Amino acid sequence: MEYSESKVKSLAVDVHYQQHRYIYRTFKRVFDITASLIALILLSPVFLIVAAAIKIDDPEGPVFYSQIRLGKRQKAFRMYKFRSMVVDADKRLKKLLKHSDVDGAMFKMKEDPRVTPVGRFIRKYSVDELPQLVNVLLGQMSLVGPRPPLPREVATYTPFDKQRLMVKPGCTGLWQVTIRNDASFEQMVRLDLSYIDRRGFWFDVYVLVRTIGVFFKPNGAY
Repeated sequence: MEYSESKVKSLAVDVHYQQHRYIYRTFKRVFDITASLIALILLSPVFLIVAAAIKIDDPEGPVFYSQIRLGKRQKAFRMYKFRSMVVDADKRLKKLLKHSDVDGAMFKMKEDPRVTPVGRFIRKYSVDELPQLVNVLLGQMSLVGPRPPLPREVATYTPFDKQRLMVKPGCTGLWQVTIRNDASFEQMVRLDLSYIDRRGFWFDVYVLVRTIGVFFKPNGAY
């Protein structure tokens, strides 16, 4: 993907400013710890119900799925989700890459044959993402921020795209509460950089409130 010099200048992140937002980053971390811990306690019944549904749907497979993702400054960590696909989903991926519904580094397929019946439901309502609250508690992710990409995706990033990796990744973000999976890779990058440029306490609250709305009224998740 190519970007003109004018586009880079107009959307480039102010690295110096972001690195020196100590008060905001400290407050954000305290909020992440508090909110994720409370959410894990309150949502524990949901975790049990989803775990049971996954096991009933596929008794041989695990309840959780983990994957190596890249976070702030491309630091690798293991991200957790409820398993929404068949056990050998990763092995089947190579054959499906050419069928991606979006251009660019991401792979998204609306009718992905690897998704299980229970998986389709929990993906639609973003319930599969709830275990990432553990990643937030561990400090690997934030509640709000750019989605953490796969290493194979970052291998194709331009320097412009890599700007989205200068902050801690999040469970939800600006593109998830707006155009969601209908976003192209370029749109996702632009929205992530827009979030990084505008981020602050009240803007984070705004994104979180919009995210709660998505649980009840899905906006294109698959």
